[in-house]
Amino acid sequence: MNALEPTATEPSEEAEPEAAPSGRGPLAGLVRRLTASFRVRVLAGYVALLAVATLLSIVVAREALQRGLDQRIDEDLVQESRELRQLAGGNDPETGEPFDRNVERIFEVYMDRNVPSRNEVLLTFVRGEPFLSSPEELPYSFAQDSDLISQWTSLTSSDRGTVETTVGPAEYLAVPLLDGDAAQGVFVAAIFRDRESEEVGDAVRVAAGVGLAMLLVGSVLAWLLADRVLRPVKNITETARSISGGDLSRRIPESGHDEIGVLAETFNDMLTRLETVFERQQRFVDDAGHELRTPITIVRGHLELLEDDPQERRETLALVMDELDRMGRIVNDLLTLAKWEQPDFLAPSEVDLHTLMDDVLAKASALGPRAWKLDADADGAIVADRQRLTQALMQLAQNAVQHTEDGDEIGVGAFVSEQEVRLRVRDTGPGIAFDQQEHVFDRFYRAGESRRSEGAGLGLSIVQAIARAHRGRLELSSVPGSGATFTIVLPFYRPDDEDGPE
Repeated sequence: MNALEPTATEPSEEAEPEAAPSGRGPLAGLVRRLTASFRVRVLAGYVALLAVATLLSIVVAREALQRGLDQRIDEDLVQESRELRQLAGGNDPETGEPFDRNVERIFEVYMDRNVPSRNEVLLTFVRGEPFLSSPEELPYSFAQDSDLISQWTSLTSSDRGTVETTVGPAEYLAVPLLDGDAAQGVFVAAIFRDRESEEVGDAVRVAAGVGLAMLLVGSVLAWLLADRVLRPVKNITETARSISGGDLSRRIPESGHDEIGVLAETFNDMLTRLETVFERQQRFVDDAGHELRTPITIVRGHLELLEDDPQERRETLALVMDELDRMGRIVNDLLTLAKWEQPDFLAPSEVDLHTLMDDVLAKASALGPRAWKLDADADGAIVADRQRLTQALMQLAQNAVQHTEDGDEIGVGAFVSEQEVRLRVRDTGPGIAFDQQEHVFDRFYRAGESRRSEGAGLGLSIVQAIARAHRGRLELSSVPGSGATFTIVLPFYRPDDEDGPE
């Protein structure tokens, strides 16, 4: 074997086989990331639409130019033949006499007067032989085609057609000059179509270049526009991701009043509501845990120290039951506050104000030995939830009883104006300090010594929730030492109103 001759080598057993393409390589991952991008999809759609529009415009422009070329060729050929016929029917410019069928003279005068256009050839034949032709250098010599010349010289009527040449197709119009039934001469005007089409090709190439440039510029502008349009969406995404970490204080910059601006404003409003809800929930959970922890601790402590003495067992059982009842009231109040924003919290119906206040006064008089008084007894009917209003007024009455002594005056009343109904409960107790009035509606809040309370601090919050559910509000008017007046202010929904409380 020649030492320079290549030899076959055995594959090494330790060589690792090549990894088969799995379709999950870096390129496939890049494609997936790109196709998953909304910006890329928008840009791809825009570029595809612009490319199709550019292509269609080029095709339409080319077709229009080709049709214009065909029409121009036809007009040029017809114009040449028309000028020849006019000349043949006129007089010789030198003698002033008619040509009298002198075809040679007709062709001479015509060729002297007419200059063919670019890519046009003028030919004349007399008695079957070539006579005069365009003075310019012909791109193709028709004299070489004897069959074509024979066809033209034997014509007895005009002939419009196309002939293939070595330089491309030529459109021609052959016009015979007859003497009786025989052709004494033939005039031929021919235009080389391909050479004329070069102008169309140049125009199409220019249009294609402009279209490509517009496509590139449009793609860049579309990318920048998509980035600008989607930047607020990106901010929303980043803000949403930060929210998952517990930060509800971030807001999206609002700019403009378009759809994106409205989206940012709506998202910020949602964040504000969420932040408020989460803060209330956290405070609510903390307060509820604090309130429920005390009775649970009391119950557990007494049960752990429970002995066999029957009297002590009875006392411990009574104390435990009392604490469990208090826990039950707290849980029921919490459920009421948790449900007030739900659609089924209210069951609206027609409520007669006179009957409502009589019932409330009758029920409230059993809460304690006070000087109960009906301040105002309004007539008329409204649309509201009778049970919820009774619950709210009884809660205010209970609150008044807790903050007054035996024989103190407590008044209830209903006042009606054109747009509002005011349900009032007043007492002659010690009143509420000014610095405490803004907090009395807070959950689990208890006023100081001037307003002692035995409840969990949820009563006024429940009353306020019932008022808000009726699209109303709860107002407080109090001067320390002169009692307090709580007023439930409701919109005056008559039974025939269609926009009453739901």
